[in-house]
Amino acid sequence: MADRTDARCTILIGCTLMHPGCHIEQIYLCREPIDFRKAINGLSALVEQSLALNPFGSALYVFINRQHNKIKVLYWHRNGFCLWQKRLETDKFHWLKHGESNTQTVTLREFEWLLEGIDLWKNKPHKTLNYACIS
Repeated sequence: MADRTDARCTILIGCTLMHPGCHIEQIYLCREPIDFRKAINGLSALVEQSLALNPFGSALYVFINRQHNKIKVLYWHRNGFCLWQKRLETDKFHWLKHGESNTQTVTLREFEWLLEGIDLWKNKPHKTLNYACIS
């Protein structure tokens, strides 16, 4: 049997994400877990009212459940909302800790890493060093 990779889950950085032809400019992670019974109507109202963001913008709005094993992604595409969900069978998504704002923006690449199980908040670059002279 041939090795099968799931092409339906491929994320193309910079051009297509979730839906062919849908241009995404921002990705917002909702900091607090939500009630996963919410669907398009409840999530779009949450984006507009609680997060004070435009649900019709060219952005992905990403939500997590309390167990951190499911995420939902809401976005607007031309003439309607789309809702995408991923459920992990054994692992958990690494998610943001409590903070000042209701959301955290991430890049398309960081979102791909998040979906692959990488902890974005522990993966830190080296510190920047600023020197004034050599000796």
